[in-house]
Amino acid sequence: MEGTGITVSTTTSSTAAAEAARAPSLKLQRTLALILLLCQGGITVTGSLVRVTGSGLGCNTWPLCHEGSLVPLRGAAPLVHQAIEFGNRLLTFVVAAAAIAVTVAVYRAGRRQLIKNLAVASIAGVVLQAILGGISVLVDLHWWAVAVHFLPSMALVAIAAVLYMRIAEPDDAPVIERYSPQARAMVVAAAVALCFVLVTGTMVTGSGPHSGDAGVGMEGRLDMDTRLLAYVHAACMYLYLIGTLAATYLLRRSNAPKDAFNTALVLVAMIVVQWAVGVTQFYLGVPRWTVPIHIAMSSVVVAFSAFVWAHGRRRMP
Repeated sequence: MEGTGITVSTTTSSTAAAEAARAPSLKLQRTLALILLLCQGGITVTGSLVRVTGSGLGCNTWPLCHEGSLVPLRGAAPLVHQAIEFGNRLLTFVVAAAAIAVTVAVYRAGRRQLIKNLAVASIAGVVLQAILGGISVLVDLHWWAVAVHFLPSMALVAIAAVLYMRIAEPDDAPVIERYSPQARAMVVAAAVALCFVLVTGTMVTGSGPHSGDAGVGMEGRLDMDTRLLAYVHAACMYLYLIGTLAATYLLRRSNAPKDAFNTALVLVAMIVVQWAVGVTQFYLGVPRWTVPIHIAMSSVVVAFSAFVWAHGRRRMP
């Protein structure tokens, strides 16, 4: 009997070791999470290209491109507009594939529930975004529909950023408070200010010159003074910058870990770059080429805000 027990135990251990060997490595999990983060940010940039090129109704229905056709049709709309809008739709499948790949990897690796939840939330967010994008097309790009389509993208960037950070942590290690409660509170306060920055930014865009399609014109645009909205948006940006600077100071004062402090410094630099792009837009009358840059920097700023927040509490070996 003892011999049989040893045999069973050895077989079980061998099976467990074989399963562990087949599980996706930590490096692969983090690589997939990084790809997902880049995809989530990248699709916001392609979405802005749709807007500034006036290609929003290049495919004028959803989920089909045109009535009775899944793909662009010659003569249904300018070919370049169809190609840009249809291409942006196809990128949704790329983002979905990245989200599914991360989810499969963390489930196969047996990661803790938080990581699994973040991965599943990414998939759900892609589905939601596809639906919201379809609604924005069906209502002829009304400003509120476009705003509702953009804002969840920023939330998905934040989720992907936190997922990237959490995957690197050992699942069985204790959670460590890595900087002071005061600094953490200021980081959260700055994040709240960032939410106002993003919301007011969609309002500026909604009242501005880029409707998303030449055929729409100013129909369905936000009927408010763009200049006034830009001032409100700028005020929110300054509050966000001040909050981030205060958080960075508190991190320094409380001797926070170097990686957390350096991430905060990078965030401050990115906010300054975003501010410069916004000022350029304001004084040049929002030229088309500035919009994708501004949107790209929004994703960068959101991601680094999430990084700084995630540094506050981590599972450390």
